[in-house]
Amino acid sequence: MFCTTNSLPMDLLLKQGSLKQEVESFCYEIVSESNNHKVGILQSEDDQVQPSVPEKSEGELARVRFMSNSSKIATFSKRPKRRKYDESYLSFGFTYFGNRDAPHAQCVLCKKILSNSSLAPSKLRRHLETKHAAYRDKDISFFKQHLDSPEHNKPPAPKIVNTDNESATEASYNVSYHIALSGEAHTIGELLIKPCAKDVVMRMFDEQYSKKIDAVQLSNSTVARRIKDLAADIEEELVCRLKICDAFSLQLDESADVSGLAVLLVFVRYRFNKSIEEDLLLCESLQSNATGEEIFNCINSFMQKHEIEWKRCVDVCSDASRAVDGKIAEAVTLMKYMAPESTNSHCLLYRHALAMNIMPMSLKNVLDQAVQIVNYIKARPHQSQLLKILCEEMGAQHTALLLNTEVRWLSRGKVLVRLFELRRELLVFMDSAFRLSDCLTNSSWLLRLAYLADIFTKLNEINLSMQGKNVTVFTVFDKMSSLLRKLEFWASSVEEENFDCFPTLSDFLTEINSMVDKDICTAIIQHLRGLRTTLLKYFPITNDNNAWVRNPFTVTVKPASLVAQDYESLIDLTSDSQVKQSFSELSLTDFWSGLIQEYPSIARRAVRVLLPFATMHLCETGFSYYAATKTKYRKRLDAAPHMRIRLSNITPNIKRICDKKTQKHCSH
Repeated sequence: MFCTTNSLPMDLLLKQGSLKQEVESFCYEIVSESNNHKVGILQSEDDQVQPSVPEKSEGELARVRFMSNSSKIATFSKRPKRRKYDESYLSFGFTYFGNRDAPHAQCVLCKKILSNSSLAPSKLRRHLETKHAAYRDKDISFFKQHLDSPEHNKPPAPKIVNTDNESATEASYNVSYHIALSGEAHTIGELLIKPCAKDVVMRMFDEQYSKKIDAVQLSNSTVARRIKDLAADIEEELVCRLKICDAFSLQLDESADVSGLAVLLVFVRYRFNKSIEEDLLLCESLQSNATGEEIFNCINSFMQKHEIEWKRCVDVCSDASRAVDGKIAEAVTLMKYMAPESTNSHCLLYRHALAMNIMPMSLKNVLDQAVQIVNYIKARPHQSQLLKILCEEMGAQHTALLLNTEVRWLSRGKVLVRLFELRRELLVFMDSAFRLSDCLTNSSWLLRLAYLADIFTKLNEINLSMQGKNVTVFTVFDKMSSLLRKLEFWASSVEEENFDCFPTLSDFLTEINSMVDKDICTAIIQHLRGLRTTLLKYFPITNDNNAWVRNPFTVTVKPASLVAQDYESLIDLTSDSQVKQSFSELSLTDFWSGLIQEYPSIARRAVRVLLPFATMHLCETGFSYYAATKTKYRKRLDAAPHMRIRLSNITPNIKRICDKKTQKHCSH
């Protein structure tokens, strides 16, 4: 049934049709348009807003709407109580905000806006004492001064609030970006990340906020599209940087992935914003024969597509030496044809690895036998498990041997050190039937093994110091110069029968209380001097015409590589005290990159010297990431967008990507 007041006749409500027996299942809403506000609203009993109906409602009635409500009987609700602002509330630090008849409370100190129901002296005093306890004893004049200050009267800055769809889209891109950085499968977003996010929000806030996470689309296909958009934005930014830079250098290598496709990785080094950056230029799968011509065509098509000039290329680094003919060498030759002024360089890490292969036959036999002992155990899982149990019972420092591989540069040193440290456990474990078991009881064999463990550990340290980003040719040749001097010192020490420079060998001699045989000393000296000779072959000492780049403040005579105008600019640069101070604080690449604006001519020449890659570290790292991303369980994955994100220093602009979308729907 309907409940009405005396001023609202029932026949007016039934004017448009018969309600019959269903009249009790409807509620109606009366809206007055005479004074532009609601006159009466018919609501359910659970609602709190209770408007009233004026006396002359029959003449002011504009619309009657019936709504279905099968469970509750409609009744008029009362108008809610509205508190009014009083000037005395300023003594608590509050002014009003909004309509004077039904205002909100605003704190003059923190500008926080409270609801109308908070306009009570007790609530206002509680806010002042809890949030601004230092001002609770201030009089009303203090708060009035704050109220009249220009800072308080300044209009608030407009705040742009995204819609739910826009926020969900940006959140989807952010999560997809982190999925690509981690190298995980696309399904992890919907199967793990979203449920975890919902659980966290539900526990920290409430279920209402947790339901909003459902709008963030993280399905397999959606994450794949997001990753492609992110990679495209990074590529667009990189192309813009390459178009405005003065010069760049390239580093390339090719390898096969788990599906048998030939994968080409190309990195680029360029100057941007007073620093030298390194980014992935290209990651492409070569569908047909991976020839040198196809590798060149793949890189050349990228350059032509994005209108990048070849003449800006100053150097191409690869693992192909000048004496080796191959597909990489052929591709480098074609690139030098497009950029006649560019040079090509051979990876210095490969040179170092080649020099390490030269050693006397007596030491080479010990190395081969050590590898055979390791393979004898590692090739049998049951043997490896038994060795682990034995090592745990004997309290050994390690419980397993390391597998040797010729592909990894740092394999030998770690394998030999681990084998020598577990020699006692292996002596107990090894079967006497194994032909190499007697080696572990031969002191002469163990002395050679200890020396090999020491020398390869030292060589590994040099190798590691030449890896990393922004490694220049100067850094590598400084390390090689130091190694050459150390080799000469080690050889002279062994001639004097002083083995302090080889700690493993020295400790073993003390343990067995013995001296090194002359044959072993001769082999060690021969190896050290032969290694020095080989390194001089791969790293020849030449007259460095670019020494002024390494330290311009030591130059007193005009270098042959500089013209008179550049040398005059170099003199001005070295006479600047502020530049001299920054030289000691910045890296060499950042130092010269930051002088482009002030000393453009000489700084650009220095940057061109620093741009060439010295090693293939980035390509080797890139292939490691590629193998971890495209596994045997994801053979059909297009890993190029993932590599673009993981191997680039550029952060994608997600806001720009979302603004380009015409439809701000969370699933697009």
